[in-house]
Amino acid sequence: MVRRRRKTVGNALLPLAVLAALLGIWYAITYLVLDPERRFLMPPPQDVVTEAFLDGPAMERIGTALWQTVVVSFTGLAIAIVIGMTWAVLMSQAKAAERSLFPYAVALQCIPILALVPLIGFWFGFGFLSRVIVCVLIALFPIVSNTLFGLQSVDRGMHELFDLHGASRLTRLRKLQFPAALPAVFAGFRISAGLSVVGAIVGDIFFKQGTPGLGIALDNFRSRLQGPELFAAIFTAAALGIAVFLLFGWLGKLAVGRWYDQTRDA
Repeated sequence: MVRRRRKTVGNALLPLAVLAALLGIWYAITYLVLDPERRFLMPPPQDVVTEAFLDGPAMERIGTALWQTVVVSFTGLAIAIVIGMTWAVLMSQAKAAERSLFPYAVALQCIPILALVPLIGFWFGFGFLSRVIVCVLIALFPIVSNTLFGLQSVDRGMHELFDLHGASRLTRLRKLQFPAALPAVFAGFRISAGLSVVGAIVGDIFFKQGTPGLGIALDNFRSRLQGPELFAAIFTAAALGIAVFLLFGWLGKLAVGRWYDQTRDA
């Protein structure tokens, strides 16, 4: 009991120690490296709090932008989940399908998204739809690869047991492969959830039309040299990415249950 308590305290203190070190480095850069006339490039933490997080108009702009980014990123993530899982299921059913389709998934992952953004804008306009497409493209590959890995990682003995009972392909997929693939599937969801936030911000920065999201807010604060507001928007974007990562981790535990963690620890 005492050992567990010490471990819990240690797990809580270590992140706080790292945070204190990062704040110390931040203060050192602000007051020791930067000249007073250039401190707007990296304002001290207290200025970020007082001039941005505690400033009503600034937080209203950031809050509105945050909501737009949430809508875009979750819409793109939902579409990527549907496409990615369908893609992975098709490849898992036949080696010929995997050899035919998987190279295109790899190619899509290897193409720099910044090279595609101008084309997406030309083809689909510069509004909501284009931002969603960017989110889908950047979040698709982890879902495809993780789902395919999970579906193909079922023990051969279990497949032989289903063969013995004459199970159909659909029954095998529904009762054997999908349950076994859930840990890998939700790992892909967590990765893609963070990437979808990045895609929404990248689309904002490049398209700059429609309802402004965090990307447009970041670009506006940067162009106006509003250091505290810029850092507040950066921290808000980071917090959103962490929140969606934790959300899908929690959903994964609900869907998979405790058995997976116990097996992994064993």
